[in-house]
Amino acid sequence: MKTSVCVLTAVGIALGAGSASAETIRLMTGPQGGSWYPLGGAIQNIVENGVDGVTVQVLPGAGIANVKAVQAGKAQLGFANSVSTVDAINGNPPFDEKADDVCNVATLYPQYFQVIALADSGIETPADLGDKAAAVQPKGNTGEAITQHLLTAEGLSYEQLPRVNHGSYSDAVSLMKDGNADFFTLGTTVPSGAVMDLASARDIKVVPIPDELLAKMQELNAGYKRIMIKAGSYPGQDEDVPTIGYATHIIASCSLDPDVVYNVLTAINDNIGDLTAIAKAIEGSTPTEMGRDIGVPMHEGAKRFYSEHGAS
Repeated sequence: MKTSVCVLTAVGIALGAGSASAETIRLMTGPQGGSWYPLGGAIQNIVENGVDGVTVQVLPGAGIANVKAVQAGKAQLGFANSVSTVDAINGNPPFDEKADDVCNVATLYPQYFQVIALADSGIETPADLGDKAAAVQPKGNTGEAITQHLLTAEGLSYEQLPRVNHGSYSDAVSLMKDGNADFFTLGTTVPSGAVMDLASARDIKVVPIPDELLAKMQELNAGYKRIMIKAGSYPGQDEDVPTIGYATHIIASCSLDPDVVYNVLTAINDNIGDLTAIAKAIEGSTPTEMGRDIGVPMHEGAKRFYSEHGAS
């Protein structure tokens, strides 16, 4: 896998047979240590080896920040989470206005919003969070935004909690191990390496999100779906735990050349196994699954790809 790219000073405006120009695409991923950053590296490798005239610059980011970057023209591609992208399309907080240059390219895999509490914290449901110390991600992270929706739906807020720490997954685990936080929230795949790390040192509880609370959260964002964390996903978890699901997907500037998007998507589909090696949840992904409607307008280049594969 390539670990660096040559950022070209001349950026081509189209990709076609025999084109002498080349195009550099800036791809926003996630923080180092998460799954999005290595996925971005894999896509960089796939595209640069499979699409003539295109190079990829991989940049760290976060779900909400990536949508803002594409909308602002600071990047052409990015990983995003369906729920926060829908907020962007509709101009809902944390976005100040409607995003009109953000289109869907491909849905990759489901994400799980997870509330992880210390087993001895006394937290059984989200209703118990009001007097507990929290560890959450920085602003710009989809998991942090979902945490705020969770608290709002429960009639709570950050201001009511005794402590709220904003930091990385590693920071949250350290705080939990030391007893300086009672629970932490995150949005990622299952099992999460951070949760497994914590569970190796402390007994944990995966906190369920009840149906009535999910319904209230869906009033804030209709993209929230029911998903189950299967029994045995984490040590001591003997039953399925209901939580909130959404999707990781690839977004692109709607103005990005449709031929470029078509060729990039074709290369990704032809090499889906390379992505599965990094995120097992992608395993077996098909054009039908990648092209499903998640409430975000589909890019014209992606429409062509899915139409040719009978998935439109």
